[in-house]
Amino acid sequence: MARRQTEAEGAGILLVTANVGSLFEDPENLQKTWLREFNQTVQTQKPQFLAVHCQEVGGKNCKASMAHVRSFVGELMSIDAMKEFNRARIYIDENYDSQEHFTALGSFYFVHDSLLDIRQFDFKALRFRRVLGRESFSELERTTTLQKEKFPQHYFPESKWSRKGFTRTRWFLGGRTFDLVNIHLFHDASNLVAWEKSPSVYSETRKKALDFVLDRISDWRYQKLPYFVFGDFNFRLDSMQVIKSLCTSAIEQKFRNTDNEVEKIIFRESDNDKKVILELEKKLFEYINQDVFRQNNGISLRECDKELSAFKDKLIEMDICFPPSYPYSEDSSEGNQYMNTRCPAWCDRILMSPSARDLLDCDDSAIVYNNIGSNVCMGDHKPVFLSFQLPRKQHICLLQ
Repeated sequence: MARRQTEAEGAGILLVTANVGSLFEDPENLQKTWLREFNQTVQTQKPQFLAVHCQEVGGKNCKASMAHVRSFVGELMSIDAMKEFNRARIYIDENYDSQEHFTALGSFYFVHDSLLDIRQFDFKALRFRRVLGRESFSELERTTTLQKEKFPQHYFPESKWSRKGFTRTRWFLGGRTFDLVNIHLFHDASNLVAWEKSPSVYSETRKKALDFVLDRISDWRYQKLPYFVFGDFNFRLDSMQVIKSLCTSAIEQKFRNTDNEVEKIIFRESDNDKKVILELEKKLFEYINQDVFRQNNGISLRECDKELSAFKDKLIEMDICFPPSYPYSEDSSEGNQYMNTRCPAWCDRILMSPSARDLLDCDDSAIVYNNIGSNVCMGDHKPVFLSFQLPRKQHICLLQ
């Protein structure tokens, strides 16, 4: 699949992020499609190092689905594209009985047999170790080659625990060192609340949490290195701005419950037809024309995608050339239809520090940033990948 690496060459890198919660609700149908599309992407991109960051591993009921998780990982490691990856590190958070620690994150790393030298950092021993064979870890708090943290409880909306946090691993490859961070940030609990102001309260919570992660991976404990942060950021379009854009001249009608709280908003055309353009409820976002989110990869609404701008000096993203990655229909017969639950948004992202961007081949045409399974059902999230060449460093410091 991948050609043999030489001393003068670098390595092909493939980073993938996927919220896989839906796969455990319908494992018979969705997992087969998901694995087929993933297999095709790996075969097309031909990486020598593959990193897959998953969120919501096990779905809504992790305890009941953990057997399905092991089966999924086994199937993943057995697909045709993985036959030439002779080394692997599999990290699955199975501590579902601990509200204080459980993140439902899965971080999977695969090394092609053509890659001559790759090493992983041991955060306890403070040294890099050669990656040999295939190893799997489930008690992540005890694992010395991966760091895991859940966000402090006061970060959580309404101080109620949910499965949000991050993991970090550190790698030496081709004379270069870098961190890979798996992340899952907070979602929008209510469309009505998200619409109330700009930026929304949810956006502010996500910013606080992402600041927390960037501070933790850049603090005094370890040497600062370039980093790639990829996962489900839950970044949303600015609801106030996007609704103004979609319903420019619409008439707004609010419906209240017995406690005088707004529970539904309808936006109608202002002419005599009074056609409904948008219906908005806590978990309903039903717009009359979904094509606006798909045409030209949703470029007309990219100006409403603002959450990353708060980190413009810390995080870089390649140009997005795919439609919003969430929330797709979970019906296996619907490949590119969005659910009418949330405003479609680019939740799943691959970001990097400026120093990490400097590691990439300077030829942007050799960098691919796209989604997986664009025309088939992959669950409510489309996986997103970044493929690039990591040039080999000329002068390599000796690592143990």
